[in-house]
Amino acid sequence: MNTGAPSERTRIRRQPKRAVYDRERIDAILDEALICHLGLAVEGQPFVVPTIHARLGDAVYVHGSSASRAIRSLAGGVPACLTATILDGVVLARSAFHHSMNYRSVMVVGEAWRVTDAAEKERALVAISEHVCPGRWDDVRAPNRLELKATSVLRIGLEEASAKVRQGPPGDDDEDLALSCWAGVVPLSLVAGAPVPAPDLREGIAVPGYAASFRPPAS
Repeated sequence: MNTGAPSERTRIRRQPKRAVYDRERIDAILDEALICHLGLAVEGQPFVVPTIHARLGDAVYVHGSSASRAIRSLAGGVPACLTATILDGVVLARSAFHHSMNYRSVMVVGEAWRVTDAAEKERALVAISEHVCPGRWDDVRAPNRLELKATSVLRIGLEEASAKVRQGPPGDDDEDLALSCWAGVVPLSLVAGAPVPAPDLREGIAVPGYAASFRPPAS
């Protein structure tokens, strides 16, 4: 699992046995996670912005309003940090100290650049839409010229990326194993509910198959 960090700033120092530097594992986590958080500093003030993303090859793309302070600040190639996390379970130990979570997380550090090429921008927007709900892009109206102008797409390369993964049962100390309290893992998963139609949906429009049978991305 630990095959060597791509850089010192992506090296896992706390619990290095949980480090993952393999790109296939990193890509799988990014592809499964439905949300990421983008961190940056604007005039010395840190901000962390939740957003949706999509990976295409060796880059992660995010989008937002062209008027957004975060997007405008990031677009010029300033340092950024993107993280994505998937929770797999609550770990209940016999001691409060050893309670934990089973998780898979990725951290990407690098520079964010505004995508100016029209074809690349469209590919990124399609990928972001399809990442959230495969099949949706072809079923809706594409963005018009004004909407595209109002939307910025940023690209962050995956040259510096690492993952951290915890899995398995609690790691209780030997002296706590005889305690009379339950220990184990409560599994967590993201489950889709039944689609709820918009209140202004015209009569006679059926729920599309991709919504009726929607399943969150899986690795």
